[in-house]
Amino acid sequence: MASDYFFDIHSAAEYVRNQWNTKPHAGIILGTGLGSLAEEIQADATFDYEDIPHFPRSTSISHAGNLICGKLRGVPVIAMEGRFHAYEGYTYQQITFPVRVMKALGAELLVVSNACGGMNPNYRCGDIMVIDDHINLMSGNPLIGENDERLGPRFPDMSRPYDPLLVDRALEIARKENIVAHRGVYVAVTGPNLETRAEYRFLRTIGADVVGMSTVPEVLVAVHAGMRVLGLSVITDMCLPDALQPAHVEEILAVAAEAEPKLRHLVSRCIEEERTALSENLAT
Repeated sequence: MASDYFFDIHSAAEYVRNQWNTKPHAGIILGTGLGSLAEEIQADATFDYEDIPHFPRSTSISHAGNLICGKLRGVPVIAMEGRFHAYEGYTYQQITFPVRVMKALGAELLVVSNACGGMNPNYRCGDIMVIDDHINLMSGNPLIGENDERLGPRFPDMSRPYDPLLVDRALEIARKENIVAHRGVYVAVTGPNLETRAEYRFLRTIGADVVGMSTVPEVLVAVHAGMRVLGLSVITDMCLPDALQPAHVEEILAVAAEAEPKLRHLVSRCIEEERTALSENLAT
C-alpha cells in the first residue's frame, strides 16, 4: 500500500512537472477567503484537478478546483484553488494528497487558509487569526497506517507545527498594514454540521479560539514531510454559546469575501518577505 501511494504521488508530480518544469518554493491552499489570490499569481500553467492523476475532485461551494503554477511576488509557487474536506467523503490520505505532490515537486513551505467560527469573545467577524497551534478533533489522521519513510518519520514531532518565525512575520506585517490579526488556536472538527451550544462551550474550555472543518490534516502531512507551515483563518461568524444565532452559508461567504482583500494582501506580503529572506540567505 505504501509503495502504491508513493508511486501515485510521483505520478501526479511528474504530470505537473512535464508542463511546468520549475521548483516551487511554496505551496498555497486557497481556502475560503483567499480564492482571489489566484489573480495575483503570474501563472505559467493551470491544471484542472480532474486532469491530474489520482487527484480528488473538489465539491465545496466557492472552490474552483484548479492547480495554479507560477510566481507570486517573484517566488515560485504552486497553489490549490480549492481544497478537499472529510465531510465530502474523502479519506484523509486523499485530502492531503496535493500536499504530498507539492513536496514531491520541491516545495519547502505551505501556506494554508480557511474560514472559521470565532469562539474567543475578543474576536470579531472579518478578523484574521494567525494559527499558533491546533487541536485535532477530526475523525481520523492522514498518518495512520503503514508509514513510508521516504515521505516522513513514523512519529513526527508536533511541538511547533506552525513555524514561529512565519507566525511572527505575519503578525508584524498585519500590525504595519493596520490589519486586525490575532494569534490563536484552531480546533478542527469533521463537520459538515455546525456545533451545538454545548459543543462550543466544550471547544472553548479546552483552549480553542476558533473552530473549522479543514487545515489540520494538511498541516499534519506538511510537518510529516518536513515543510514549514503558515496557517491563517478568516473569522466568518461568531460562535458564542450564550448569544448564538443561526448560521447561514450565504452570510459566511459574504463575510469571507469582504475579508478577502486583507487576507490576500497579508499572504502576498508574507511571500514577499520570504523572497527577501531567501535573497539574504543566498548573499551570506
